Amino acid sequence: MAKIGFIGTGIMGRPMAQNLQKAGHTLLLSEHHDKAPADLVAAGAIALANPKEVAQEAEFIIVMVPDTPQVEDVLFSANGVAEGVGPGKVVIDMSSISPTATKAFAARINEKGAQYLDAPVSGGEVGAKAATLSIMVGGDNQAFARALPLLQSMGKNITLVGGNGDGQTAKVANQIIVALNIQAVAEALLFAAKNGADPAKVREALMGGFASSKILEVHGERMIKGTFDPGFRISLHQKDLNLALAGARELGINLPNTANAQQVFSTCNALGGANWDHSALIKGLEHMANFSIREK
Repeated sequence: MAKIGFIGTGIMGRPMAQNLQKAGHTLLLSEHHDKAPADLVAAGAIALANPKEVAQEAEFIIVMVPDTPQVEDVLFSANGVAEGVGPGKVVIDMSSISPTATKAFAARINEKGAQYLDAPVSGGEVGAKAATLSIMVGGDNQAFARALPLLQSMGKNITLVGGNGDGQTAKVANQIIVALNIQAVAEALLFAAKNGADPAKVREALMGGFASSKILEVHGERMIKGTFDPGFRISLHQKDLNLALAGARELGINLPNTANAQQVFSTCNALGGANWDHSALIKGLEHMANFSIREK
């Protein structure tokens, strides 16, 4: 069993950490921003003062925070992870952040003699709790092989995509597909309801055909019932689409449908929905149509 530093115990991070505990690993938590969650400590986790101390004591250091600046802060600020790592240690960033920044972060950690994996996840809070996350990994084969038993405690579909940054690139691609599927389901249900059809029955009919998808199954039901507790917050999906659009500008390509989905998320944000589940994208469309599929 391994000693694992785990930094970032939010909606996704806490159940991921709990699954590592269930697998028998010892967790080391940092209290540099917030107190360590009491339930993790009660189950045997050890609270330390900062990421440097965590990195000094742990073999693996997992980071699961919201965005690129937070990862940089955890890794490279005073008393950050970089001050505590060295040969034999593996830093695993499971946040969803910039592929370009990831390559730079990996190079700086490698200079310390440690190994670096970017390993963002897909599957939301449900997948985090059930340990069924899809995990997209960038890094070298040796580091991946060492980390694989840990990743298998948190996920099911685990793929070494390529070198550092490629895991984050795969995650951005995933978020493009998820956003456009959410928008497609939302537009279809809005169209059906405005035309007088029962959106629940339309969804039921579509589930048996080629339009069937996990988004239609899970998020379609959320749209119909109006249950928009996160899940995965709109603000985080906006962050991921910003990464996609910024990357597209760097590459000189156009992602018109991604840009459109981002605008609908922005409408939701303007309505006060930054913390709604991303399935609430339909509320942006409903606002523009002045019509709700949940009104009788």
